[in-house]
Amino acid sequence: QVQLVESGGGLVQAGGSLRLSCAASRRTFSPYAMAWFRRAPGKEREVIAGIIRSIRSTSYADSVKGRFTISRDNVENTVYLQMNSLKPEDTAVYYCAASLGTNYESGYWGQGTQVTVSS
Repeated sequence: QVQLVESGGGLVQAGGSLRLSCAASRRTFSPYAMAWFRRAPGKEREVIAGIIRSIRSTSYADSVKGRFTISRDNVENTVYLQMNSLKPEDTAVYYCAASLGTNYESGYWGQGTQVTVSS
């Protein structure tokens, strides 16, 4: 069982930055692939960034590539999402997820943190 707790959301003006954190409860954190998802009002949930286990290979959705950076600290059991050049369309609830495989739907999820970008 893994418990995930996101933090760092809030209200920011367009062009600003936020850093989201996701702290994991499990001591053996490094085997898990981690990802950030978001759900914007009226839209389906989408994956925006992922980082696999200890190899630290990352991937990004086209909508955030070049603006967002995912990273992980396997000592602190935490994954981060640095969000720069934020746009109003980035407004959403952001969730982190953990999986031992490639299917996050059957993995572990945090409760979400709200990010609101004003124009």
